[in-house]
Amino acid sequence: MPRAKGGSKTRQRRKKVLKKAKGYFGGRRKLYKTAAETVLRAGAFAYRGRKQKKRAARSLWIVRINAACRQVGLSYSKFMAALKKAGIQLDRKVLAELAVNDPPAFAKLTETARAQSR
Repeated sequence: MPRAKGGSKTRQRRKKVLKKAKGYFGGRRKLYKTAAETVLRAGAFAYRGRKQKKRAARSLWIVRINAACRQVGLSYSKFMAALKKAGIQLDRKVLAELAVNDPPAFAKLTETARAQSR
């Protein structure tokens, strides 16, 4: 009985990797071994990047809130502490959106925070 080498399955698996490597430079696109390494590494970078994107977004929200608070003479940390103390449960994404697009509403929040911190 001849040895089974899994021809069609092996080909399918390799084609899948080479399809993912489409657009890479040189052997990274054409040679299975280097393409497989590169695709694996790209997957790791993509996974890490999805986490970093969330971190960067939160950081941007904090910068925007801080800038809006500084304009009225409050620090970010005191503002957030006062909001928590006042029982206002708005997340940083919404606060940043208010700071940029609706300054009067954000001004009301800063007034509430000032009253709470006294």
